[in-house]
Amino acid sequence: MSSTRLHAAVRAAARDRLSLLSRLGWVGPGLLTALICLTVLASAVPAATALAVGALISGLAHADAVAGLLAMYALALLTGHAVRAAQGPLYYLAEARVDGRHRAELARLASTSPTIDALERAEVQTLIRSARADPESFMDGTPGAGVLAQLDLIGRSLALVGAALVLAATAWWAVPLLVAAAAAVHQLGWHEGRRWRRVWRPALRPVMRAQVWSDAIVSQGAGKEIRIFGLGDWALDRVDGHLREAFDPHWPVGRRILADKWLQLVAVLVPLGVVLVAVALDAARGGAPVAMATAALVAATTVFEAFNDAPRATINAVTCVRAFEDVRARLAGPATRVPAQRAGAGEVPDKPPLVRFEGVRFSYDGLSSPVLDELDLEVRPGELLAIVGANGAGKSTLIKLLAGLYEPTAGRITADGVDIRDLGPEAWRARLSVVFQDFVRYHLSAADNVALGNALAAPDRAAIEGAARDAGFTEVVAGLPNGWDTPLARDRTGGVDLSGGQWQQVALARALFAARTGARVLVLDEPTAHLDVRTEREVFDRLAAHRGDASVVLISHRLSTVRQADRIVLLSDGRVTESGTQDDLMAAGGRYAEMFTIQARRFQRGYDDRLDEGDIA
Repeated sequence: MSSTRLHAAVRAAARDRLSLLSRLGWVGPGLLTALICLTVLASAVPAATALAVGALISGLAHADAVAGLLAMYALALLTGHAVRAAQGPLYYLAEARVDGRHRAELARLASTSPTIDALERAEVQTLIRSARADPESFMDGTPGAGVLAQLDLIGRSLALVGAALVLAATAWWAVPLLVAAAAAVHQLGWHEGRRWRRVWRPALRPVMRAQVWSDAIVSQGAGKEIRIFGLGDWALDRVDGHLREAFDPHWPVGRRILADKWLQLVAVLVPLGVVLVAVALDAARGGAPVAMATAALVAATTVFEAFNDAPRATINAVTCVRAFEDVRARLAGPATRVPAQRAGAGEVPDKPPLVRFEGVRFSYDGLSSPVLDELDLEVRPGELLAIVGANGAGKSTLIKLLAGLYEPTAGRITADGVDIRDLGPEAWRARLSVVFQDFVRYHLSAADNVALGNALAAPDRAAIEGAARDAGFTEVVAGLPNGWDTPLARDRTGGVDLSGGQWQQVALARALFAARTGARVLVLDEPTAHLDVRTEREVFDRLAAHRGDASVVLISHRLSTVRQADRIVLLSDGRVTESGTQDDLMAAGGRYAEMFTIQARRFQRGYDDRLDEGDIA
């Protein structure tokens, strides 16, 4: 290694250790003070023990002094034992505090990032897996263990100084020899840890793939298909294959590391043997008092004990912290904008805004063709706007852009003339509520499932019940064992599951609860995909009647159910190709009219009337 690379490695190692030490403050002042006191006390025990042993050996010839010397030796041993006993639970508590703070910061970072595009990347998910401080194997580390390892290293260094002073009184030349040997052993352990880490990094992704199949085998949802399709053995083979991909490369590395253990053995035995033999011969020839020689022999082993632990905890913790910083950088993004400070920026306006897509273009990473291309669209205050189009037309992407989950590749989205990026995600989303087609079925009570439509609002039971009544969900609640307090999950005590249609009533109730508690733009992305056409029309009737003065953006594949919309736009090839009322579009005789006619005929014949790719060819 060149001197430049060596210096860079030394600086990086110093920065990593300082980064870990800076997290000692997460332990808390009281607990940290106790740990520091115990560490200092523990560092004095080895030197005190060496001196006590030397004094005891020397005093064996004097019967009247043996009892006192033996008591001194016993006191040193008991002190060391008591310190270690006290350190155990305190270290556990301190490590839990640091790791808990770290996990909370990671969760906050992932859940509050302005957009979700980075979270959809495999490399970011791998970094999160490495950073989450939730060890599942011997190679996973936590910041807590690394932080306490630095405190322990400080204590070991103090113990080294004490042992070196005892040893120097008899054989000063042995101190640099043993310190250099101990440092070499420590460096070999560090190198060993880095070799394990290098082979572990590529294993993270196959381990995550194995976990997906492991979870599917025991999950309720996937469990049905695994049994019906006979996928049990196939899924197990997938788990086994991914785990072999992950861990098979570890065996050659492990064998090489085991074969190299002789280097550490030689680094310990040769210098330590030289010192022990030299000190013993010197004492036998009368060159040093027996007490000092004995103390020196005990202190010599203490020098190695200061470095005898492989620094795996530090290496794993450093990897975890570096991954966290990489996640922070990737989620922040290169073009993070600072929200503009405007008068009343923290207030949610009472009226729905005029929302405009102005020349919006968006492409997913790795795709050359844009999903949206120079899109211009208005969502007028208080209108019910329906967006229709074939699968892949970009409807869901448009919704995610409107919610600020993606940022346009080009163009902008404005609310009352202000770019929503300048408003800031929190301020904009306080005015917005979105129900996605893949909405989450939370394992919470029925009341909580509705109230999550606006988590920023107080859980007002009257507003919850009103939203449920408007969504037609009240009858379902009346049939639940514990009413609104019933968990909507079979694996919860007293819980039940709902049908697909009932869950979509929950989703609609969420949107209406948001409208009752301040949301001024409601977005529903295929919220009734599992309902028949008549039930879906009833749901839309309720939505239109009870949305208040909020603007509503509605996406549906069924054209027959969006006829009552104030305006309908057809999305095709990433642009709005037609726009108008139902009557306007039918009178124009364009592609929308053609698709509506096809669907109507299909419905009359008893077939599904939802829009498919062939309808827009």
